[in-house]
Formats: sequence, C-alpha cells, structure tokens
Amino acid sequence: MINKCIIFYELNNLSQIFEEISDILDFQILKISKNERSKLSLYNSENFLIITNKKILNINNQFLFKEYPIKIEKLIENINICLLKQTFYQQSKIDIGKYTINLNSRLIFNEKKSLKLTEKEVSTIIFLFNNKSPVQIDELQSKVWGYQSDLDTHTVETHIYRLRKKIFKIFHDENFIFSSNKGYQIL
Repeated sequence: MINKCIIFYELNNLSQIFEEISDILDFQILKISKNERSKLSLYNSENFLIITNKKILNINNQFLFKEYPIKIEKLIENINICLLKQTFYQQSKIDIGKYTINLNSRLIFNEKKSLKLTEKEVSTIIFLFNNKSPVQIDELQSKVWGYQSDLDTHTVETHIYRLRKKIFKIFHDENFIFSSNKGYQIL
C-alpha cells in the first residue's frame, strides 16, 4: 500500500525517470511545475516529500537535490532516509490537550512556550493521559516507577507536586494535572 508521495518540483527529467521505475517504488510520484506551486500547500505534511533543487519558502518536507551526477539507487536511498526520518519525527509527537510532547527531545510545548521534561515526567504525563479515569498513587508507583504498591513512599506525590509546579511556572496552567481523592488525572 502506497501512502507516501514524492513530488518533483521543477525537475521534469528526474520525475520521468522515477515514473518509469514507479512499479518498484514504495511511494507515489507527482510532478509540479512553477505555475502549479500553489498546489504544494494542499499536501498533508505527513505524507509527502518534495524533491527540488532550490529551497521553497514556507513549505516543509523538502529534499534538496544538488548532487550531480548521482546513481539512482543512491537517490532512492536518500529519499527513503528522508521519509523514515519524517515518520520517526511524526511518531515522536503526542498531543495532550492544548500541549504537544516531543518524545525525542522530551519537550512539552504549546504555541508560545516550551518546557524541558525528564524521562520520568514524560512517562507520568503519558500514563495519566492514556488513563481516562483518575489514577491512584499505588498504580503510578507500580506502572511508572516500578515500585511495589505496599511500599510506603511519597515519591509519586513529590514528583507530581514538582511537575505541576514546573508546568505552572512556564504555562501558568494550574489544572494540567488534576488531583482528587480518586487519584491524579489529566483532563
């Protein structure tokens, strides 16, 4: 199943070569001329890669083709690497309400600000977000920290207190992690 699209922008000869071998490729081939440039904004950034020899402003997912001559196998390899990086980057983002977490950089951000998180903070947020009902302390201890539930520790409470404080300091959001007598929850 082909779900990625390679768009050749102003590279007619190269697009013709790729069209000839399209049956062995794992992506759809399109070509767009300078007159059709407005069409580039129609493509979903998750599913395309533009091959061009000049950087196009305000368009993501571009592969600058500047190496001449190049073996077609090497070019296909470079395109596949770009597509893999793009997929990896897209899978590393998780939307949590009005925030996004980048798992690679461990950043939580909104449109204006960002905050660096620890690995445990990211794990806590994701675990709470994935549970639609409040999570008890002993469940967080066992599932996120790997502690036994009969262990008497205030690690979870302290950790959540500090995390809430960090979030409030940067985003001024005191309701990001909601607590009640039923447990913690991200609404």
